[in-house]
Amino acid sequence: MFVLPPPPPRYSVPLAYAAGASNGMAVPVVETNNVIRHPEGGCPLQVGEGTYDLQDDLHLATPPPHPSEAPITNPNPLATTPSPPTSGVKLSLVSLGPRRKTPQLYSVRLGSGGISDLKSIKENIREGRLSDSGSDSFRRSNGSAPAFGEGNPALASPSGKDGLKRRKPKNNIIKSSSSFVSRVIMHESATKRLSERNPDGLFAFANINRAFQWLDLSSKSKEEPLAKILFTKAHMLCHDVNELTKTASHIDVIMGSSAGDIIWYEPMSQKYARINKNGVVNNSPVAHIKWIPGSENLFLAAHANGQLVVYDKEKEDAFFTPELNQIPEKANGKPNARKALQVLKSVNSRNQKNNPVAIWRLSNQRINQFAFSPDHRHLAVVLEDGSLRVMDYLREEVMDIFTSYYGGLICVCWSPDGKYIVTGGQDDLVTIWSLAERKIVARCQGHNSWVSAVAFDPWRCDERTYRFGSVGDDCRLLLWDFSVGMLHRPKALQATARQRNSIVVPGTQHLSRHRTDSTSNRVRSNSDQTDKPEDDFEDTIIHPVEPRARTAQLPPIMSKIVGEDPICWLGFQEDCIMTSSLEGHIRTWSRPREGVNENHANNLSTVTGFGSGSGSATEP
Repeated sequence: MFVLPPPPPRYSVPLAYAAGASNGMAVPVVETNNVIRHPEGGCPLQVGEGTYDLQDDLHLATPPPHPSEAPITNPNPLATTPSPPTSGVKLSLVSLGPRRKTPQLYSVRLGSGGISDLKSIKENIREGRLSDSGSDSFRRSNGSAPAFGEGNPALASPSGKDGLKRRKPKNNIIKSSSSFVSRVIMHESATKRLSERNPDGLFAFANINRAFQWLDLSSKSKEEPLAKILFTKAHMLCHDVNELTKTASHIDVIMGSSAGDIIWYEPMSQKYARINKNGVVNNSPVAHIKWIPGSENLFLAAHANGQLVVYDKEKEDAFFTPELNQIPEKANGKPNARKALQVLKSVNSRNQKNNPVAIWRLSNQRINQFAFSPDHRHLAVVLEDGSLRVMDYLREEVMDIFTSYYGGLICVCWSPDGKYIVTGGQDDLVTIWSLAERKIVARCQGHNSWVSAVAFDPWRCDERTYRFGSVGDDCRLLLWDFSVGMLHRPKALQATARQRNSIVVPGTQHLSRHRTDSTSNRVRSNSDQTDKPEDDFEDTIIHPVEPRARTAQLPPIMSKIVGEDPICWLGFQEDCIMTSSLEGHIRTWSRPREGVNENHANNLSTVTGFGSGSGSATEP
């Protein structure tokens, strides 16, 4: 009997993972050098303010698997290719010179309907450690937050000169004898390039499977990395640069791996340290990692087993056992369901001699990404279970849980003013949420596959209009303009408006009022609380999925296929837009010249719809 073969994969995988790798066969892949192209007239982005021209396409070399790397198996019997432990190429950008910083458009105006309103309400009702000192009151009045762990003397910074000195890791990664590091390739004239480079230029750190590259994007030879690290037993999945500690001679980089190990890397001195070695604290992969804002030593890692772990770059690791007094109480032999966050170790714990500093369990499913709010108080976390969880991470509490339309949520970011959260996920939707109103604002339709990254463009945001972008597995880059007045009225609300002048059926008015109150979720029911005061905010508001008929829809102003492989990262700079793809393509689009359309924002607010050029710029 003739059996049809399974269909080919929709998208290709990195070349180093040909079909032979799944059964241990040798893979005939030879590592090559990075390649850069400067296409002329290729893949322009047409938007209302002008044309974004593709400046260059830097293709990173995909390293072949290490000979000791275990064969990759895929449990799907119909799979034609293995699934490598990779999340695609991600970038961390850093400038050491007087480059213009990201505009902080709303840092002084957070008090009008923003997240500071929620914070002040809670602090007035429930007194905590924030109201004990005058300095904390000053922080609140200026919209800023205290440092994470500030109230714990065990986490106090050392006094004296040693506390002001920038510490570096102890191990030389070039001369390392660790089995975790395969080899390090340094550029032969790296020292000369560093001394002669433009101080206002951008460094980029990029991961591609088991390789990690340090690039100088301001160099004429940007395709030649300053350093390239190859690892043996793991693939790097995520990384971040500490903006607080960076200087002309020092950069702190952290990397999370598929083995759970974390690397603290200082590229100027080529020193490194290995944290969570062999998974002593948590042995699941690190899906996302970020430095905690305002901290020199502390960073947060999201592990695939649903835990958020706070590490200190300078502490030794210790085998972790949950602190019994931090485990939620049990009712009828089951964990307390009202607790949306299990604090396995609190940041306020006095036991801070070793890592971890804190551990929070959110779920048993994978945490895909998280993002810190601009006020450095809230944390937005998206998980494979399809939930968006908003935390007050200073108090170690989950405030709200929102749910995707269906499937898991993959990516998340905050608006520059902290009023809105944008997520993307497996439902092919980009969703806008309002933290102040604690509800969904709009669903954005335009992608044909999973949305892998979302980001705001702070240089195109003002008091009236927000610009953000999204990329996905459909190889598309989409741009969106959003303001409350631009949203289409949902169908259900249109029907309600038409019925205002009609005869009201008895009982309908009460039903409509009850539904409005239940969907807004501004009033939390305390019917299941008998022994807790009403000012206790430890309980979490779980918001139901909003029906599509009651949710505003937002179309993109630009949609463009920008490559042949899935796009997995998106970043906005003052002079360009950048993306990176699964197979290592880093593309850069230069912004339009100034003055091409200076009245773009005003036109968008006055023209019905979404501005000129939105139709012609969107591909079918």
